[in-house]
Amino acid sequence: MKPVPFEPLDPGVYRELVRRALAEDFGWGDVTTETVIDRGQKAHGVIMAKARCVIAGLDIASEAFRQLDPAVTVTAHRRDSETCEPGTVVAEYHGDAAPMLTAERTALNFLQRLSGIATLTRQFVDAAAGRIIVLDTRKTTPGLRALEKYAVRAGGGTNHRNGLDDGILIKDNHVRLAGGVAGAVTRMRKANREMPTEVEAQSLEQVDQALAAGAEIILLDNLSTADITEAVRRCRGRAKTEISGGVTLARMRELAATGADFVSIGALTHSAPAVDLSFEIEPAP
Repeated sequence: MKPVPFEPLDPGVYRELVRRALAEDFGWGDVTTETVIDRGQKAHGVIMAKARCVIAGLDIASEAFRQLDPAVTVTAHRRDSETCEPGTVVAEYHGDAAPMLTAERTALNFLQRLSGIATLTRQFVDAAAGRIIVLDTRKTTPGLRALEKYAVRAGGGTNHRNGLDDGILIKDNHVRLAGGVAGAVTRMRKANREMPTEVEAQSLEQVDQALAAGAEIILLDNLSTADITEAVRRCRGRAKTEISGGVTLARMRELAATGADFVSIGALTHSAPAVDLSFEIEPAP
């Protein structure tokens, strides 16, 4: 859960995803474009922001156009993680009209979805004002986790676990099956895993049990603001604290004031609205 410098996503992560998305949309062929558009007709396309947003996924959108027309010329006017105002030209494309039309929806689907995540993440990060680290969760679209967590980074957020092998988190179901917080944490520490042990606590009593067992991070699940503040006081110098559950933009200021180290927000990836972006195309010489 350490912030990492934001950098472009390796094309190897998304190239096959784009290919499959294009194939899903194409089916047996783009019957409209194949009938209406002359082969070899050239076009100029523009992606434009129609609302204030943080861009994420521009390289992925461009990959959709390139896969159908390797000769397409791409001119990017914005980069991922940059803010766009309504009317901003994000990128321009010059190439064959037919493949541009066929790839349009797939390109925008990726770009609108990922930009929506980046935009919502930036809102939470701004509300945190540097007082608490904003984390995502594993509540991602199956198959798209790498892209959606990239979008969180584009928005200034920090990734929590990328998968079950990327961190120890003893949740409420683990606790119940293991017979209690103490038993679950003790068994994990005896295994000598080379990761910090994080445990979910749903009460101050469970916070005390996790501390006594030696947990290094305690996830404060759906606690009141007053109980969060008390839990942070008890954990100070002994364990880091993460707030989870019921987190909204309206609550960010009060949650940041509790002194907790992290706040995890599932809504960043499971409820972010798509950004309003358009693709306009015109004939070109």
